[in-house]
Amino acid sequence: MSATVDWLRTSTSGLLLLCGLAIAVLLIAIIKFKLEPFIALLLTGLGLALAAGLPVTQIVGSPLKPGESLLETGFGGILGHIAVIIGLGTVLGAILERSGGADVLTEKLLNLFGEKGAPVAMGLLGLIFGIPVFFDIGIFVLAPLVYVAAKRGGRSLVLYALPMLAGLSMTHAFLPPHPGPVSLGGLLGVSLGWLIVMGFVCGIPGFIAAGIVWGSWIGKRVQIEVPAEFTVGKQDDEVSAGTGGGQPTGGTATLAPGETQVKQPPTVGLIGAIIAVPLILILGATFGSQLLDAGSTTLQILTFLGTPAVALLLTVLIAFYVLGIRRGSSVQESSTVTAESLRPVGMLLLVVGAGAFFGKVISATGIGAALAHTMAAAGLPVIVLAYVISCGLRIAQGSATVAIVTTGGIVAPLVHDAGYSQVALALIAMSIAAGSIILSHVNDGGFWIIQKFFNMTVKQTLQTWSVLETVLSVVSFAVAGVLFAILA
Repeated sequence: MSATVDWLRTSTSGLLLLCGLAIAVLLIAIIKFKLEPFIALLLTGLGLALAAGLPVTQIVGSPLKPGESLLETGFGGILGHIAVIIGLGTVLGAILERSGGADVLTEKLLNLFGEKGAPVAMGLLGLIFGIPVFFDIGIFVLAPLVYVAAKRGGRSLVLYALPMLAGLSMTHAFLPPHPGPVSLGGLLGVSLGWLIVMGFVCGIPGFIAAGIVWGSWIGKRVQIEVPAEFTVGKQDDEVSAGTGGGQPTGGTATLAPGETQVKQPPTVGLIGAIIAVPLILILGATFGSQLLDAGSTTLQILTFLGTPAVALLLTVLIAFYVLGIRRGSSVQESSTVTAESLRPVGMLLLVVGAGAFFGKVISATGIGAALAHTMAAAGLPVIVLAYVISCGLRIAQGSATVAIVTTGGIVAPLVHDAGYSQVALALIAMSIAAGSIILSHVNDGGFWIIQKFFNMTVKQTLQTWSVLETVLSVVSFAVAGVLFAILA
């Protein structure tokens, strides 16, 4: 018995077996027993640590020094990096939505592209609005605008919905401040500036292939009508008005309790400028560090303003003023929007923290080093390994965030001491992000949201949305893989 235990804890094959069993237990707990991912990740991480023979004081610390434990450093390390960013990003998205920003962007894009180009307009809407807004919230906000566009065009709802969904999915998987890429920044040690750059470089081709090319092709073959109840509350003249009036197509923004209706919607330029502010500040710090002297005052200013938490905080304050106070809202109303938007964030942060703890345990047991040895012997590039692991986790358990965080924890030990550049690390992060969105199916909550909101059967959702996610994943990974081969 002791020989078997020693083999599991010390040999490469034994450590890999432990890792495989831990992941299998994790998936069974989530898929079969429907255990909350936060609880499943925490239990699996603790079980793996004990099975691998790690000292109890290393796992949970001591009564006098609990902060040095894997449990606290695993949670605290990643949450200290992402909690503020995700919280501020959530608040920014809520402010933009409540102001009517999505309606304004829709009207402008529809007017610009016309009826024939309306699917492209919907795709750009999802792409732009998806930067500050979480995926499911984006669907809730933008779905009524897609219904109106489909009513105007008189064609299948799928033709208009898929480009918008591709834009939301791409930004959610590849771009900060969304939790997946932000978590990868902390796990792999790569700056958010490079994640933004490579997120666009790898994600845009995937968005075009999945949302525009695939969406246009399948949208002509799967006919879905817009039910009348989906546009209840929309005025007939809004649906048929075309380009007149310059008012938002999607109606008025949702109001917080006690909030008065804002008569004049914000301009497209204002909404675009607010969304661009954090991206510009973060990129300024990233490229400033490459171009300016290390001790220069300009670089210090850029670094401070371009710190993601500071950049988003400044953007939120700007949005509070120009979209709220300056347009008649009180501070109390703005605070209500903030409180409502932050309610769903708690569980998300717990899942991310538990996933980081799981990865920390993997690193501490030496499984990462064993996996690196096996990978080197097999000749499998790290970027391919990262993609395959992420794909497997996504297909098996459905959550993109769980797939990203778990894969990041597994891959992190392989890259930390390998001397990869920031560009190479960002491309590895993109491969993980690409794998995390492949083949959405019935174990993915987003699958059912889309099936419901866009009036499709399960078969139709598999034919349209599931294939879209796979195309987006494969094309984006292909771009990342080619760039990695050239630049790494």
